Amino acid sequence: MEKHKLRSPFFVINPKSYLYGEKLRNLAVKADELCEKYDFDCLFTAQLIDLAWVAEHCKHLIPCAQNMESLKPGRGMGHILPEALAAAGVKATFLNHAENPMTVHELAATIARADEVGILTCVCADSVEEAKAIAELHPDIMTCELTSLIGTGQIASEDYMRASTEAVKAISPATKVLQAAGISSGENVYDAIKYGADATGGTSGIVAADDPFATLDEMFEALDRARTDFAQ
Repeated sequence: MEKHKLRSPFFVINPKSYLYGEKLRNLAVKADELCEKYDFDCLFTAQLIDLAWVAEHCKHLIPCAQNMESLKPGRGMGHILPEALAAAGVKATFLNHAENPMTVHELAATIARADEVGILTCVCADSVEEAKAIAELHPDIMTCELTSLIGTGQIASEDYMRASTEAVKAISPATKVLQAAGISSGENVYDAIKYGADATGGTSGIVAADDPFATLDEMFEALDRARTDFAQ
């Protein structure tokens, strides 16, 4: 299966385990409407049980698993099979998130399996040094986010965003770079693209907002402005 070809800038909505079922689906529908309105690519993560629904009902979203493993069909009770995700319409997966880290061996093997089944890999790195090491594996997307900022509402400095983006591109030019930690406003979204990122997005900055839908409206509008202002 051929991978989805991402267009920059793009957005990522990652509800983690905050949302599931009806509330998750309502947010997905809203995101789908915004993607249609602005013509953006958007990775949308969900619990495994909700991913097939997102794939079926939200045609403008890129359904994204929150994890995957290098398992092959056969034995492997309780693991996440790449072929099953692809069959359900999943087109991307996060790997090595700070809340679910992987060994280098398993990360490399899982990236290879994702390549086999046509699933985009979005791999997380905490530091510039870690980003450099993981870039050698040539993931499709590198999420450069300081673990200390996750869920705090504080974004990384301009220096960190620029340095981590440049470090990844120097090793793996085709890898897209996502700057996402602490993103909670349209201004944050605009700045992330201004500082060189291919993409941005959020979790608590969206799902914990007083009005998540209004926050998404603000963020997508800011991404649209950034696309215009910083078009390559």
